[in-house]
Amino acid sequence: MTLASSVIVPYAAYLRVYEPLAAFPEPERSHWARYAKRDDIPGAQDELRRSLADLLPVPPVAVPVHESADAFVAVVDGVTCVCPWRTRLRGWLALEELSEQLPGPLLDAVLPPVVRRQAASDYEQWLERNPDARPWIRTATWHVPVRWFVLFADGEREYTKGDGGPLMRYRTPMVQARRRVARGLKVLKESLGEGPLIDGLMDVGRWLEEFHPRSLVELDYGGLVHALPAGHLEDDRSAADVAEGLAALRDGDGERAGSVYERLTDRWTDVRGRQHAS
Repeated sequence: MTLASSVIVPYAAYLRVYEPLAAFPEPERSHWARYAKRDDIPGAQDELRRSLADLLPVPPVAVPVHESADAFVAVVDGVTCVCPWRTRLRGWLALEELSEQLPGPLLDAVLPPVVRRQAASDYEQWLERNPDARPWIRTATWHVPVRWFVLFADGEREYTKGDGGPLMRYRTPMVQARRRVARGLKVLKESLGEGPLIDGLMDVGRWLEEFHPRSLVELDYGGLVHALPAGHLEDDRSAADVAEGLAALRDGDGERAGSVYERLTDRWTDVRGRQHAS
């Protein structure tokens, strides 16, 4: 067994959009239609392990040379929907974020400057040919951004322990997600005026508008379920907490809203603290 196939990595959560086949132009639509009928469709851990494999060579491969032809598949009310991995595009986006998050010496040790310069040049050329490209998947490491929970209701929460490990996710129709974003922004703007939560939610809202209205939106705790105790997962009702906080703001109850926000931040601060635990 190789290192890449034996590791469950990393502790990341995902916001995904699954679009109906009708949203894709030909010949991509036919490709995904055939793909969805396969019996061996890879899962989330397969995707992560493949991305890790690129980091093992010396020097590491910062971004895949070729775009992935894989996707996640979901059937919604009899309609086949797919969420393309677009690993290459997401690799470029992640590299930009990494450059902002890590200090220079550490970044150079992880990905040498020559590797990053080549990746940036490739991305610039690719964007010229694909100016409207956007990822179907967003990633957050060691936490779930609070703004993501605005898109979902507590009743859409799915938690199973399963033989293959726990699973925690929310799924909702695109129309519901967009409606909740609009309502949430209205409350936040009227109550807070401005701030990072509003900016982040506006960004998510703009992203959702890029997709077919009959899409499915999914929040998957991904690898975070392996970093959290079972009791933590069972008690986690973050979407309900966010809804309660927004309701409190709408009612003008700042004290209750503050209490809910503190509960949320304490929960996810504790999770992020595990990143540096020995």
